[in-house]
Amino acid sequence: MPGTGRLLALGDIHGCLAALDAVLDAARIGPDDTLVTLGDYVDRGPDSRGVIDRLIALESRCRLVPLRGNHDLMFADGLATFCRDPDRFAEPWSSPILMTWLECGGFETIESYGGLDAVPPEHAAFLGRLRNWHETDRFLFVHANYDPDSPLDGQPEDLLLWTSLREFEPGPHRSGKPVVVGHTSQKNGEILDRDHVLCLDTYCYGGGWLTLIDLGSGALWQADRGGRLR
Repeated sequence: MPGTGRLLALGDIHGCLAALDAVLDAARIGPDDTLVTLGDYVDRGPDSRGVIDRLIALESRCRLVPLRGNHDLMFADGLATFCRDPDRFAEPWSSPILMTWLECGGFETIESYGGLDAVPPEHAAFLGRLRNWHETDRFLFVHANYDPDSPLDGQPEDLLLWTSLREFEPGPHRSGKPVVVGHTSQKNGEILDRDHVLCLDTYCYGGGWLTLIDLGSGALWQADRGGRLR
């Protein structure tokens, strides 16, 4: 996106609203800034609903580019399943996809809403407009991983959303641009920097930090799930 503001990227939030508010306030996000959020907004942390509320509000505060994470996909699929057949949740074991979501933090997301029947339509609409990738003149952005030999519009969704860097660590992308990702939690709370790959999932929900970075200056803001800045 054109503009004179900063290009920023934000790692996996996982329902940690206090951390999100802390890094946004510290960075003083403005209308000229482009903020690429790398997905996994929901599950595991305490306030998935609040996180989605805040991201929707951010769309009027800056140039927000929200990517889709595997947890956001599971939430959207679970919500669609509930809308089609609410009784399915009485026997979730009958659906492997549904059980995977619930076991990976879906219960916490449902609790934050007070039930899937309380998910606002604007939240469902937000989930529907998430992107699988983003490209600028200097960087590529995906949630999880990529095939270094394929353009972003030719990448398999399983790779973009699900494949950990611990399963497959790709080489440099054929574009020559570094790729900014999340998904693979860095449990030491530090960014993984391989020059051609930068992983910003620093394990906020599990005791690490939420990471926001200015990709132009290298300025960094981190907060824990309680909102304490590092």
